[in-house]
Amino acid sequence: MKFPSLRAAVFSVGSLLCPLAALAADHGFVSLFNGRDLTGWDGNADFWSVRDGAITGQTSSAKLLLSNTFLVWRGGQTKNFELRASFRLLADNPEGFANSGIQYRSKLIDAKNWIVGGYQADLDFAGNYIGMLSEEKGRGIPMQPGQRILIRPGVNAEGRTVVDVAGIPTTPENVLAAYRKGEWNEIRIVAEGSTLRHYLNGVIVAHVVDEDMSRGAKSGLLALQLHAGQPMTVQFKNVQMKQLP
Repeated sequence: MKFPSLRAAVFSVGSLLCPLAALAADHGFVSLFNGRDLTGWDGNADFWSVRDGAITGQTSSAKLLLSNTFLVWRGGQTKNFELRASFRLLADNPEGFANSGIQYRSKLIDAKNWIVGGYQADLDFAGNYIGMLSEEKGRGIPMQPGQRILIRPGVNAEGRTVVDVAGIPTTPENVLAAYRKGEWNEIRIVAEGSTLRHYLNGVIVAHVVDEDMSRGAKSGLLALQLHAGQPMTVQFKNVQMKQLP
């Protein structure tokens, strides 16, 4: 596959459909959440709980986060896999802010404070970053939702990650059209070697080939993010994963 050379480090995603009904009929998926409690997960109980059958992360005006915190899955490492989950974000503030994400192939940076770094499928209430790849505590944001990108080894003269945009499978307008703001949405993550793909409600919103393995990751932890900032709520349910070769 040949990628056009671009200097700017931007992001764009695409629109391949993968109906959830087809996923439900697939075999080999293992549930990571029992729907009742946080067995198998580890995080700050001041912010994480189970409510209405969903993993719930919540901050309030009386209990705000000064830095991002994470709920870490303790069932093993993520390497090559397909993960699917339902999520909902609620902005409990006048500014309409709520932000979260699903970490994978990540590492625990600060066990005491449940701080994680690594690949993230980004989730936000407004839809500005919905489904795109970012790298917590790492290379930051190499793209925008809807793009197909190649991350090259090393950095440019300005010390920035070298990213080539190879196309826009899904336009920004179609990404937002696929997103159900404030409602339940389906996220699907597929990681195979250096290729990472994210789907939102069946529409591809990130297609990344990471050739910089000195900074990328082949395996690591799975975790859910609760973002610092204004009061907000994020919920996850139907969290399932299938290991791939």
